[in-house]
Amino acid sequence: MTAQFVIGIDLGTTNSVVAFARLEEESPTLELLRIPQLVDPHTVEERTSLASFCYLAGEPSSSLDLPWAGQRDYCVGEFARRNSAEHAERTISAAKSWLSYSRVDRRAPILPWNTPAKLEKLSPVAASQLYLEHLVAAWNLKHPDAPLKDQQVVLTVPASFDAAARELTREAAVAAGLPDDLILLEEPQAAVYAWLAQSGDAWRKALTVGDRLLVCDVGGGTTDLTLIEIQEQDGELFLERKAVGNHLLVGGDNMDLTLAHQVAAQFAEKGVRLDPWQSISLWHSCRTAKETLLATQGPEKHTIAVLGRGSKLIGGTVSVEVDREAVGQLLVDGFLPRCSLQDQPARQRASGFQQLGLPFESDTGITRHIAAFLSSQSSPPDNVLPTHVLFNGGVFKATALQQRLLEVLNSWRDAGQTTALPGARDLDHAVAIGAAYYRWAKQHGGVRIRGGVAHAYYVGVETAGLAIPGAPRPLHALCVVPMGMEEGTEVDVPSAEIGLVHGEQAEFRFFSSAVRKDDQPGDILQSWDEGELSETTPLTTTLQADESVTEAYVPVKFQSRITELGMFELWCVATNGDGNWKLEFNVRDSSGDAPSA
Repeated sequence: MTAQFVIGIDLGTTNSVVAFARLEEESPTLELLRIPQLVDPHTVEERTSLASFCYLAGEPSSSLDLPWAGQRDYCVGEFARRNSAEHAERTISAAKSWLSYSRVDRRAPILPWNTPAKLEKLSPVAASQLYLEHLVAAWNLKHPDAPLKDQQVVLTVPASFDAAARELTREAAVAAGLPDDLILLEEPQAAVYAWLAQSGDAWRKALTVGDRLLVCDVGGGTTDLTLIEIQEQDGELFLERKAVGNHLLVGGDNMDLTLAHQVAAQFAEKGVRLDPWQSISLWHSCRTAKETLLATQGPEKHTIAVLGRGSKLIGGTVSVEVDREAVGQLLVDGFLPRCSLQDQPARQRASGFQQLGLPFESDTGITRHIAAFLSSQSSPPDNVLPTHVLFNGGVFKATALQQRLLEVLNSWRDAGQTTALPGARDLDHAVAIGAAYYRWAKQHGGVRIRGGVAHAYYVGVETAGLAIPGAPRPLHALCVVPMGMEEGTEVDVPSAEIGLVHGEQAEFRFFSSAVRKDDQPGDILQSWDEGELSETTPLTTTLQADESVTEAYVPVKFQSRITELGMFELWCVATNGDGNWKLEFNVRDSSGDAPSA
């Protein structure tokens, strides 16, 4: 079936959004899909976003019916989010962040994390698949003549996702019914495309050659940073992505929880102790209070109320007032503190014992994380200070937070000024809208952001030499993909012949770097500083044996490919025969299929 629509999907940490436009339109009309979802038992409502929460009920129930499905033992969306207070042990959240966490087996049923073994669990991949299946079903319900699997689809991922996390995201998407040829697009780039779609040709007046744009995307659970530079070629301006930051687990949810913690103390002063159900209601109320009080014309005070649950409060509510100035000081100073460009995020360790789980940031100072990001790109960092900022994410609907970030960025400059890009709006939906526009522009022609892959990639090569009892041989890192390698290109990796283990189980180690910009294919790192390279989960598998080779090793050289869809393939090509093996940068368990030969 011929595609009728371009579809952008923002698979968010806390909310997921779908935007679309008709492919044949000369000027796209970008719309949001209204997504049916449970908000209470037996109650389905449409929302422009799907809460990225999954409630595992344990047994099928008609109360979880949807227009396209009967009795099920789980649900995703708003009801799952609301249920998370009373049933935290049965509610999955932040599955997207788990996809990028290489210290766990992301295919294993580990979520909800740290819950009793007797309760049902899902893998981060499976949970992500459920969210996407819901979005696919919602689309197909409203467009029965244009099923989603036949459309042109863009799925967004954090810029900080490495190749393994991207491949896992793609796996979940294809299993959920998205087309095989879906494209992965970095979320900050999608936010820029949304701004371009809104600005039209006027963007060339807002930005000039040499300008640097910081995309600061603070969502519910994460902060994503990208630096884009405006350049010129043959008299035409173009955008080039120069750097991406780390996957920072701090965002609007932290702010809402901080305010909720303070408000709960006010309730306690009134003798009201909130139960789990009221606590989750308070959390949602604090999100609204934050956005209301911190708006430009926000009121001086805002009332926060929760429904009564005790015998004396049935049918009533209990409320407190929060003050604009106090909330501003709590959240603005707590999450966007004034700091210098030389400041670094603090690493706090309160105890020698730490519960295992996601690496949430101990320092909530987003401005300090931005300072560290910019400082890592250039020495002195003044050379990469942004001239413009594009705000994205629901957090920045609070203008006080925008103003504070601009204030801090300008305090780092000796000359000139950092300003916000004019006209950016719809911060909750921009990523999905930009993704849809990107696919439309790819078909019809339009400005594109250059930049290629956001990380350099390396393979671990064990060195030859005398064995030492109890000590492993040193490991070198061979660069096989340079940062910025473009989609649809390939490169032969110059190196001496390397022995590839075949016919028996072996472990292959992979690394990535978001800061080593100058490494080229064939460069060998004998050592590296902490934080320069990140190791992904090793690939343990058995490569098909080459019957023409009697030794345990096949001499090979590497060839790297970045496909048109943005996926990375590493080919091992025999130097003494016709054998070749593809090692994919993904995560497999020890019994996984061997890579393609």
